[in-house]
Amino acid sequence: MLTRINGIAFRTQQELEEYEKLLEEAKRRDHRVLGRELGLFTFRDEAPGFPFYLPNGMVLQNTLINYWREVHKKWDYLEISTPQIMKRTLWETSGHWDHYKDNMYTTVIDDEDFAIKPMNCPGSILVYDTEPHSYKELPLRYGELGRVHRHELSGALHGMFRVRCFTQDDAHILLAKDQIKDEVIRIAKLFDEVYGLFGLPYTIELSTMPEDHIGSREDWEKAENALADAITSIGKEYIVNPGDGAFYGPKLDFHIQDSLGRTWQCGTIQLDYQLPGRFDLEYTGADGEKHCPVMIHRVVFGSVERFIGIITEHFAGAFPTWLAPVQVKVMPITDRTAEYSKEIKAKLEAAGIRTELDLRNEKIGYKIREAQMKKIPYMLVIGDKEAEAGTVAVRTRTGVDLGAMPLAEFLAKIGEEIGKKTV
Repeated sequence: MLTRINGIAFRTQQELEEYEKLLEEAKRRDHRVLGRELGLFTFRDEAPGFPFYLPNGMVLQNTLINYWREVHKKWDYLEISTPQIMKRTLWETSGHWDHYKDNMYTTVIDDEDFAIKPMNCPGSILVYDTEPHSYKELPLRYGELGRVHRHELSGALHGMFRVRCFTQDDAHILLAKDQIKDEVIRIAKLFDEVYGLFGLPYTIELSTMPEDHIGSREDWEKAENALADAITSIGKEYIVNPGDGAFYGPKLDFHIQDSLGRTWQCGTIQLDYQLPGRFDLEYTGADGEKHCPVMIHRVVFGSVERFIGIITEHFAGAFPTWLAPVQVKVMPITDRTAEYSKEIKAKLEAAGIRTELDLRNEKIGYKIREAQMKKIPYMLVIGDKEAEAGTVAVRTRTGVDLGAMPLAEFLAKIGEEIGKKTV
């Protein structure tokens, strides 16, 4: 009887020790543990693979989504929302039924087969098809924060990294063939902006035609060359990942690197010559004739859930102030300063700062340590001296004592930090 044995070897003792340190650090940063400790998200046996967002997790998710909307408005995307459940015939036309049905949840409505969407692209196609279009409108950029469901095997589930229900930060861009290069360059610049904000360098892979595909080899070669030409024209390098494209087209996959040096595939730019033709999409060209557009499928985060898992481990739960679910904790030392502390909290919240007030009858050292464990960026300690002077004593989660300062000075400091999205 054969037994498979997996092993790992190191050339030096130092390499082994570095690897062991990496394993310990990765364990300390485990997003599943931090998710519970920081009140971000949890999982239950009653819904395996389906995350429950807790209050702090909802703040984190909504802050990320607000940033996504801010960026996409700047880059001229139109936000849409498409149905969760659509007819089987739609998925047959798109090709997903033949290539993806084992991962799809289905139901029957009025004696017809329907499927819960595992991706957003057919919905965007139907939005495009609601009215005629001219070449003057292209590229037409649809952005969608679509909730999708995929039937992943139980053994593949892993915290927020692999779930059965998630929000995909999709965009689908309809454009003419001669606009491909400029649009891919534009998307790459958007990726630079987003990943740069989080301090996440990346590498790029060009994934080419798989065995299970639709469309001609000629179309695939055109699409692969278009992606390669666009990305090299702006000085970026890529490696080829043979046969790993989507069934409808090749793609550029962006692999981000976290603070431990681990890589995660998040962003993707997929060039699709097939689906627009399958749905008979068209636009009127400058020549007055009808033409079929090309579609680019594109995500930045990949999925909101997975990206939350990645940045939770990347920052070890100590999110930048702009992203932290709780940004300030106000802590009176005694009951005598409780009222002044409440006033401080009210002024912070009026300025848009996410604030908690700790009025418990505990020692101030205990309160500070607990706030540090919760990774709260700033703690305002309020004693008799601060109440009398109208100031706040500021401490950071890393243990730095910034001393006493007027509240207006602290508001200016934290406001600038949040406004600039400092990491």
